[in-house]
Amino acid sequence: MRQGVKIVTIGGGSSYTPELVEGFIKRHKELPVKELWLVDIEEGREKLEIVGNLAKRMVKKANVDIKIYTTLNREEALRDADFVTTQLRVGQLDARIKDEKIPLSHGAMGQETNGAGGLFKALRTVPVILDIVEDIKRLCPNAWLINFTNPAGIVSEAVFRYSDFKNYIGLCNVPIGMKKEVAKVLEVDSDRIDMDFAGLNHMVYGLNVSLDGDDITKEAVEKFSQHNTSMKNIKDIAFNKEFVNSLGVIPCPYHRYYYKKEDMLQSELDSFKEGKIRGQVVKDLEKDLFEIYKDENLDIKPPQLEQRGGAYYSDAACNLINSLHNDKKDIQVVNTLNNGAISDFKDDEVVEVSCIITKQGPKPISMGYLPTSVNGLVRQIKSFELLAAKAAVEGNYDLAYLALCINPLTPSDDIAKTILDEMLEAHKKYLPKFNMA
Repeated sequence: MRQGVKIVTIGGGSSYTPELVEGFIKRHKELPVKELWLVDIEEGREKLEIVGNLAKRMVKKANVDIKIYTTLNREEALRDADFVTTQLRVGQLDARIKDEKIPLSHGAMGQETNGAGGLFKALRTVPVILDIVEDIKRLCPNAWLINFTNPAGIVSEAVFRYSDFKNYIGLCNVPIGMKKEVAKVLEVDSDRIDMDFAGLNHMVYGLNVSLDGDDITKEAVEKFSQHNTSMKNIKDIAFNKEFVNSLGVIPCPYHRYYYKKEDMLQSELDSFKEGKIRGQVVKDLEKDLFEIYKDENLDIKPPQLEQRGGAYYSDAACNLINSLHNDKKDIQVVNTLNNGAISDFKDDEVVEVSCIITKQGPKPISMGYLPTSVNGLVRQIKSFELLAAKAAVEGNYDLAYLALCINPLTPSDDIAKTILDEMLEAHKKYLPKFNMA
């Protein structure tokens, strides 16, 4: 019988994997990972080998007893796993570049998890995640699936709504980044800060802020309004100070696409005209990163990875796995069924909310109703997510079109149809359900 924890990472050839390995090394005394299986597909074979070798050097340097396996055989890896993490990109970065270029060519926002780009990433991803779920049910039915693959909200909605698998949690690094940003503007250590989070993935708000147990929400919002910054992968266009103060809660970096829509679109269009869209920038960054990873003398996570945009990834993923394994009952922000946490949503709808993490899973904390100032936008995006998830599962053209039309980043129904048709053609290799339809 195996001693210790077996973790399987699907999409193991990702440039983010060294973050994950570092997180498991740091926590090894309380989270005794014995086996880490890195899984990828044939197209990712070279990257998987490079990342796998770096992971082996990292655990050797740290002198921890973690055995690293690399494989293209998902079934072999999944057997008797305790935890499965997913961090995959169907179609790889070339697909992301199409997700950005095609909408921008029609004057609409091109972004990987919002608008048309988010829709098509979901259409490609949902069937793959549901296939993985079926494998988990067969090969390691008691394992927890921790999904980091975007768009995490739509993927999570699809898993809970269209499968009977319940050991699933969607995860994002944005809330951790928001908390650290608030601590930074308050000039205090983030461990002293507590924040309540509620909303949807990439549409979550910080509702209440306390410092050493005392409510300082108004002060935190005021300070944040003056100094708010963004993530590496989102243009740093500051929110209007008066707007944030009026809002009364902390917006997330992705809210720029909605509250600064014209500024963000113009910035994206300028980058598009210069041939410097984010997907291409990331592709170049990844190329450089993997050259660094190849260095046989490298045995730590290189600092250059921080430019990739995945800051705090290992904190989010490893903290969650650690708390599930050790029944820590601490509070973390995850994507799970609402079950009464946010009054604006039905119990069976997925939300991103602060939860108590137990060995039985996340227990959502009651947040009441969202402020009137934000609940309309959040509900609109939930409608988009519900339609997108169903369209992905069914390969349903009409539902995909309707989802795109009601998304607030879509200029018009006519432009939506043009973008939809072009993107269905561009991505047809990865959309077999739509091809059959």
